[in-house]
Amino acid sequence: MRALLGVDLPGFRPVDHDVWANDGGDILSLHFFGLPPDLPASLDDGPALRAALTRRTAEAGGGLIEASVKTLGALPALRQILKLPLPGQPSGQAFIGSFTIPRADCSTVVKIQAAERGTTGMREAMVMAEVGPADYFRPHPYAPEVQGGLPFHAADHAQWDARFPDHPLSRVRRGLAALAEGVEVAPEFARLPAFAP
Repeated sequence: MRALLGVDLPGFRPVDHDVWANDGGDILSLHFFGLPPDLPASLDDGPALRAALTRRTAEAGGGLIEASVKTLGALPALRQILKLPLPGQPSGQAFIGSFTIPRADCSTVVKIQAAERGTTGMREAMVMAEVGPADYFRPHPYAPEVQGGLPFHAADHAQWDARFPDHPLSRVRRGLAALAEGVEVAPEFARLPAFAP
């Protein structure tokens, strides 16, 4: 089922079925899952949902940067941004932003991912120099007790995107904003029974 319309973004070209890429190597993809969603809590229970997603991402070796429920094409959607270590690399991260629209027996996800290339860690080093080490690393706001995975820190905050517009995290946030403006939900998908965990 084609659940979402208007997914293609300017600057991205088709490279496979429901997969697009731009010249910088960022990937945009659209997915449909014909299974009940595996979300750990209802979209109406923001604190429980964010805490569980933080734990799940840390257990997988990554870090949850943001999670919130937004409207995408008139339906509630989980908006997430997370970071993962680059596989097989001594340093560097990949950033993944997504909107997930769950229904009772299926879901659709539109995802944009961007990876650090070349010299890594410049955003982090410059922000740490500005705010100081004591204010750089912070307990995760969604689940302060979480240990492991990639740490939550000041450089991931959206306030730094304007200063580092070419950083992959900044590009992912811009991509999600563009998707929020242009995506529409196919009527047949919108008519499906709503998600209830």
